[in-house]
Amino acid sequence: MAQMGRPGLTPEGKAEVWRRWRAGESFLGIGKALGKAAGSIYGVIRLCGGYTPVARKRSPRALTLREREEISRGVCAGLSIRAIARQLNRAPSTISREIERNGGTGRYRALDADERALQSALRPKRCLLEQNRRLRYEVERKLYRDWSPQQVSGWLKIRYSDDKAMRVSHETIYRSLFVQARGVLKKELQYHLRTQRKMRHSRFSSTKGARSKISDAVSIHERPPEAADRAIPGHWEGDLVSGANNTHIATLVERRSRFTILVKVKGKDTVSVVAGLKREVKRLPQHLRKSLTWDRGMELANHKDFTIATDVKVYFCDPRSPWQRGTNENTNRLVRQYLPHGTQLDQYSQAELNRIAALLNERPRKTLGFRSPADKLREAVATTN
Repeated sequence: MAQMGRPGLTPEGKAEVWRRWRAGESFLGIGKALGKAAGSIYGVIRLCGGYTPVARKRSPRALTLREREEISRGVCAGLSIRAIARQLNRAPSTISREIERNGGTGRYRALDADERALQSALRPKRCLLEQNRRLRYEVERKLYRDWSPQQVSGWLKIRYSDDKAMRVSHETIYRSLFVQARGVLKKELQYHLRTQRKMRHSRFSSTKGARSKISDAVSIHERPPEAADRAIPGHWEGDLVSGANNTHIATLVERRSRFTILVKVKGKDTVSVVAGLKREVKRLPQHLRKSLTWDRGMELANHKDFTIATDVKVYFCDPRSPWQRGTNENTNRLVRQYLPHGTQLDQYSQAELNRIAALLNERPRKTLGFRSPADKLREAVATTN
């Protein structure tokens, strides 16, 4: 029987691998806990695309190993087919077929017969995208345009509202991408995912370190309620995204519409960051300049200079509380699809960053009812005016 992943892990060991993987542990951490190389752990997890394999179950009508051992003993004792069948309360034809398909009375072995039955019972169900070529074409077309599986799934429900055959969940799309053994969606489509991951990861992981103190920082808890409840456009969240060789860009996202602005900055120092933010924010209409929420990074130490130049009030999150600007955290993950870790960010001009932002702003979002941030912002501005 073919083993899952590299040899050396027992079924119990593999179960422990999956338990730790779901808990968010790394390959290295799991390997240390089990006394195995990280590569062995990767081999087990990668084979299944990061999804915990479903435990196999035998049909209740199938012969068990215990019954096959009884058949083997009966054959050795010279019992007739009907006598063995009576002992097991099975039909004689069931016993006869079992013996014949496994070498006859002279060669029947219970363990070999049980293993052969287990293998022959493997009949992988064809997944939905394999069965429906039209649906698969639509999914592939949108993935090539850098849509996420959730966006594709939501769009299909709207576009084919009267055709249930053209529905597929985002999890089915992910499985078809990550479990390449299915052979349905091309492997290259993985690189169109915003994270460019090759397997499903646990949602439990990653932290951010503490930041330095900022002079006269106004707490997020003093931010007006209209910013917190996303009722009025013009309230923004911001952060830095880092690249290779200490290069950076700034990201701004409008809380109500999720509209994104990418800002070219010369460096991480507060003078460079504030200069870049002032340049781009001053391009916005006055009614879209109300507040900016930032983390405790010293890149915005000159926040007073920024407020004087733009009339945008700045509020700072609590230390080690990135979820307080969760919209921006999520946006930074979206940006990484186009500017992955290790990218030399200073090679991009502001015009090139604007084109990337436009791609993000024109994509439908689940949180917006699968409308785009650009549409949502235009709607909000029209309503406000």
